[in-house]
Amino acid sequence: MILTVNDLAFRYKNHDIFKGIHFEIQQGELTVILGPNGVGKTTLLKCLNKILMPQQGDIFVNGKNVRAMNIKEVARQISYVAQTSEASRMTVFDAILMGRGPHIRYRASKADLIKVDAVIRHLNLSRLSLKYLNQMSGGELQKVCIARALVQQTDLLLLDEPTASLDLKNQTHILGLIRHIIKDHNMAAVMTMHDLNTAMRYADKYILLKDATIYSCGNICDITPKMVEDVYDVKVDIVHHKGLPIVIPLEESEGLMEDMAVSVTNEQAA
Repeated sequence: MILTVNDLAFRYKNHDIFKGIHFEIQQGELTVILGPNGVGKTTLLKCLNKILMPQQGDIFVNGKNVRAMNIKEVARQISYVAQTSEASRMTVFDAILMGRGPHIRYRASKADLIKVDAVIRHLNLSRLSLKYLNQMSGGELQKVCIARALVQQTDLLLLDEPTASLDLKNQTHILGLIRHIIKDHNMAAVMTMHDLNTAMRYADKYILLKDATIYSCGNICDITPKMVEDVYDVKVDIVHHKGLPIVIPLEESEGLMEDMAVSVTNEQAA
């Protein structure tokens, strides 16, 4: 088991963001945290790698308690990609090399440079390797941040909305690459996501948050229309196309138009 979370709770100014969070993640699994805006997805992710300190509970990575680790120890076990990153006057190559920081004692070795170069090639960043971060688009910068996390070579990868700034081609490339890496290297990944269809295509497991706790968790293929309706307050259907589940919101425009027509009629009568 790579990640074990026991009875985790986080509150802000006496307001429970979440509580009673329990789950486990095994090698080779990509787990997605789902739920509506403001439910605490990003906060939960930040608690997992000690960016935020939960008021209660324990987090174990490879059997080691994260709360007892120092910053460097955490960085050797967990890599993290934030939702947004600040661009700086640093080249792409140097920014990705920073991901090797937890493993470098004095200076980068030839092996470190080879690892960086390999990740750059896998993410199709070769033509940008000497470009400065503050000259890049949001999507390009997000790919660099993902590359830096991959070169860190941890057993657990955390990603907060990793494809939010990427176009369709780069979304499929990056998520496919992440799946390939965690399967081949017995890693695990946890990512937050808003797009249910993308989540259901690439994830193995899911965690649905509602009302400051876990509403449901399990295999991604077990998500039902009722679960989506309960958590997101919208009626949906789930169909399959070429073996892939697709979440389709059900139109309620006819009822809305009827309500509007009645409202206009009443106003005219008045």
